[in-house]
Amino acid sequence: MTTKASHASPLAPEWLAVPEDLNALQAPLWAAGVDRTAEGEVAIDGITVSELKEQFGTPLFVMSETDFRVRARGFKDAFDAAFADICGGVDVYYAGKSFLCTAVAQWVAEEGLRLDTCSGGELAVAARAGIPGSKLSLHGNNKSDTEINRALDMKVGRIVVDSLDELQRIARIASGRGEAAKIMLRLTPGVHAHTHEFIATAHEDQKFGLSMAGDTTGEAGLSAAEEAVAAADSAPGIELLGLHCHIGSQIFEPDGFALAAQKLLAFQAAMQGKYGIVMPELDLGGGYGIAYTPVDTPRPAAEIAEAMAAVVRATCAELGMEAPRISIEPGRAIVGSTTFTLYEVGTLKTVRVDSGNGQDGDGNVTYPRRYVSVDGGMSDNPRPVLYDADYSAVLASRGSVEEPQLSRVVGKHCESGDIVVRDVYLPADVAAGDLLAVPGTGAYCWALSSNYNYLARPGVVAVRDGAARLIVRGETEEDLLNRDMGVANV
Repeated sequence: MTTKASHASPLAPEWLAVPEDLNALQAPLWAAGVDRTAEGEVAIDGITVSELKEQFGTPLFVMSETDFRVRARGFKDAFDAAFADICGGVDVYYAGKSFLCTAVAQWVAEEGLRLDTCSGGELAVAARAGIPGSKLSLHGNNKSDTEINRALDMKVGRIVVDSLDELQRIARIASGRGEAAKIMLRLTPGVHAHTHEFIATAHEDQKFGLSMAGDTTGEAGLSAAEEAVAAADSAPGIELLGLHCHIGSQIFEPDGFALAAQKLLAFQAAMQGKYGIVMPELDLGGGYGIAYTPVDTPRPAAEIAEAMAAVVRATCAELGMEAPRISIEPGRAIVGSTTFTLYEVGTLKTVRVDSGNGQDGDGNVTYPRRYVSVDGGMSDNPRPVLYDADYSAVLASRGSVEEPQLSRVVGKHCESGDIVVRDVYLPADVAAGDLLAVPGTGAYCWALSSNYNYLARPGVVAVRDGAARLIVRGETEEDLLNRDMGVANV
């Protein structure tokens, strides 16, 4: 069915077009293997959403294992090829904070990637998955002594240091053990990333990293970054591998990545010239954007790799320095689009909303907006309420030839901000019992999920070669009550 632009609602944001076909699954938003059956139902590798609901219930995270592996290997192959002549290839660390479980950690290792962790818990998952410590990285702006000791016990390949205080703490612990901790220093290069304020991480006024700004001085009259380099080079218990930066997340424009690489390489060359300190590694972080809506335009891994390689190659030549071994940390760009969340529709209502576009003789002109409530919400995807994140959705359990209606998909929590998809056109005949699918939920949805209103967190199903299996079991009420110690012997 083709719809007409005249059906567009004045309440819709400018970027949201009325889809020509409400049954179409637009490729950038969905994992490979997701399609509609001849009857119009959404399926993944031939398994229909109604079959998934029957077996696993809803809400449910549905992940393509094949798509995850292809994307992970794609990053590794693309960056190795682009940097082959510069530093012999790239170490690709999957950013586990985006989504991590033992199965995913094993896929990461099997596809030739390393794993970046941010806590003792994520280290525990890596250990359970059998990932060698040498293939691990530990991040975090406030690592505990326990986490630092655990990292040293596991002989992690690198600990990313976030402050001078932390550098001193790691040096004390490592030297007390008679060991040397391999570290990288996380710097803030002052690059403004074009993304939401809460996920931009390379400007000065935020919690991460050591400032490179000249007017940010330590006791020696140096920038915090330079002071840290000098301290790390002379500290017992420290082996300084190199520098690290991460400018933010969900970034499409390449300029920020290029500028950060130039600044860090120049700083690395300056430290070598001033102190004779040679740092063999440089991590340029991650943050590459994915498509959450039809207007998002993510870049392919090969295009990202070639653009970054050109900057590193040219900058090192200009500085007359040997290129360090480069590493990157994609997370969302690998896992985000591999997954959709499956919900069941409950109640529906339509309200009249003043568009603010003028008046007629009877007063303000109002337009309908339909609210479609589903059986999940901010407990399985808090990103809309945290970051004003936009998503899309489709009627998944069947096709429809009805007219498009501007809809707002909302959750079941006791919060007015509990919005799953703020604006989307869905068929006019969506009804209770229908299934909706929201694509692009692989990153920072399950990872940020909660038990708000005592909802159990959903399970995660991995699909491969026409078979589906749980890789994370959904919680039960018994799971929730088992942690409540208020009543004995119940």
